[in-house]
Parts: sequence; C-alpha cells; structure tokens
Amino acid sequence: MKLLRYGEPGKEKPGLLDADGRIRDLSGKIADISGDALTPSGLESLAKIDPASLPQVDGNPRIGPCVGDVGKFICIGLNYADHAAESGAKVPPEPIMFMKPRSAIVGPNDEVRIPRGSVKTDWEVELGIVIGKTAKYVSEADALSHVAGYCVVNDVSEREYQLERHGTWDKGKCCDTFGPIGPWMVTADEIADPQNLGMWLEVDGHRYQDGSTKTMVYGVAHLVSYLSQFMTLHPGDVIATGTPPGVGMGQKPPVYLKAGQTMRLGIEGLGEQRQVTAAD
Repeated sequence: MKLLRYGEPGKEKPGLLDADGRIRDLSGKIADISGDALTPSGLESLAKIDPASLPQVDGNPRIGPCVGDVGKFICIGLNYADHAAESGAKVPPEPIMFMKPRSAIVGPNDEVRIPRGSVKTDWEVELGIVIGKTAKYVSEADALSHVAGYCVVNDVSEREYQLERHGTWDKGKCCDTFGPIGPWMVTADEIADPQNLGMWLEVDGHRYQDGSTKTMVYGVAHLVSYLSQFMTLHPGDVIATGTPPGVGMGQKPPVYLKAGQTMRLGIEGLGEQRQVTAAD
C-alpha cells in the first residue's frame, strides 16, 4: 500500500493511493496515518479495504508529510562510505545519530526556507524508515518486523551551523522546513529489498546525487536494532538513514542552495519530491 496525507498544513486527512494513482480518502476508516494505524494489525485492516470502495479525492490537493504525529525524527550521519569520503570524514565505527524536531517536518512539495544569514544550505536524499511496532532491545534478525514502511526524506542541512558553529550537528539540521517527508509511505511488504533502491537528487535540473541504498555502511535492520538499544522506538517514529555522495558540500568548489531554486529527488519505488527554496 501507498499511504499518504493530503490537505492544508495541520489539517491533513489520511489517504491511500490506488493502483491508478488516484488518491482515496481514508478518513472514514482511520483518524490519521500515525500510531495504531501503522502497527501490524492496523496495516492488516487497511490492506483488507477495497480502494474502489473509498471516496476518490478530486483535484490536486497538497500532499502533506506521509506520517502524522511523528514522535521521534531520528537521523543517521555518514552512513555511506563514499559520502564520508567526499565530506573528508572517516566511516564511523558505530552509527552517528542526531535528531530533527517535529517543526522541521513538511510535505514533500512544500517550500524549503533558507534560514536568515545562511550561506551553506545543502541537500541530502535519504531513505526513511517508518516504525510500525514498538522496538526495544530488538535483535538485528528481528528488526525488519518492526518496520511499517519506507519513504523519501530530504535531510536539508546548513553546513556552517552544523560544522562551524560548535556543539552537536543538530543546529544545522533542525531549521524549519529542513525535513520534507513523503510523498507517501510504501508499506514494507512492497519493498523486496530496502538495501537495493536507486536514489537521486537534482537542483535546477542538474543531477548531483545518483546512488543506491546498497552502499549503506549500516543497513536498515542494523539501524533499527542499534537505535533500539538506546531508546524505545514507537509506531510513527521516522528514521532517516543517511545520504549517498553528491551533496553540495562535496562539490569542487562547494555549491549551496539559494532562494528560488528547485530540488527534485526520489527513491526507486517510493515516489518523488519537489521543493522550491525561499528566503526565510
């Protein structure tokens, strides 16, 4: 299934994308794409619904973040060896973890706002994991059973704030609109191998990133297991798993985003995002 949320910010309704690419309204069945709806029993109930029995949504509504009421937005850094190399960093002996606040989350096609005074706002296409079953101290062998599905994430980053302003990475990752999610969450049963998905990102039509999840240092199962050793993961938590090479910081010379540019990005089987940048 492809589950999504549509409507104005803060007023999104749950929806389902049918086989013909039409949005079907799920609001008569569930309150949101969140919490209990993402558990194994919740997804099983949704899978039994005939999409044709649901009201069709007319027009072209705004697509919101594909998961509502996200509890934790956890991100992994330097998780592709070739991206670590272009960043001048070593592959970490354990996953690097940081967090984005919920205020960073926006829809897949919403504006990305460049913070005041920013000169190094960058892009990062990433595979997002959506948790569907509570995970605490889970083994790597059991980890994938805790995944509800996958989505596209743009881990927008301000490199000066991240790397030159001291302290943790979070200040360069936490700005408003720095976490577009969606367009939809594809349930795990439709993704045969999350470690073999092509991924790409373009700015103004120029392709900067063109990679694959197969070059991750730490794969999906390892990350879910690893993070569950430090915190309990709950249904609706989102994990961004790192980016392949081709970020602006890695260009020679570096290239950073300016107001009025267009980012397009996507992951095989998970859809595409499109964001226009604007000055905050």
